[in-house]
Amino acid sequence: MTDLYIRTAATDEAETILAFWKEAAEGTSITDDVDGVTRLIERDPEALILAESDGVVVGSVIAGYDGWRCSLYRLAVLPSHRHRGISTALLAAAEKRFLAVGGRRGDAMVLEANERAQGAWAAAGYHREDHWRRWVKPFA
Repeated sequence: MTDLYIRTAATDEAETILAFWKEAAEGTSITDDVDGVTRLIERDPEALILAESDGVVVGSVIAGYDGWRCSLYRLAVLPSHRHRGISTALLAAAEKRFLAVGGRRGDAMVLEANERAQGAWAAAGYHREDHWRRWVKPFA
């Protein structure tokens, strides 16, 4: 895709990003609100990476780094723009970020029921680790 622009998100784009995720992403999160997205960008301005085409957000990935782990969330592409290399470009940007900060391995959060996403992650060179499970406790 030649007209693709990869960039980080700005805090004033929180509503646009949330609307994009409703259309392009599977599942929801407790932090899917303007405050959650804004706090992410304010805390780590390089974490939320967007793909843009003709001024429209067509893809996203959160590449969070806490000094210990490289965590990937919300890899999503608009259905109308899939199979054009957008997720590949987003993951390349995320991995470049991780390498620049000394990251050693990327960990992706992938919904168990989302077989399409599992295929995309596998195609990008990631593999499932069945000996780990996510444990959560909402604070609100």
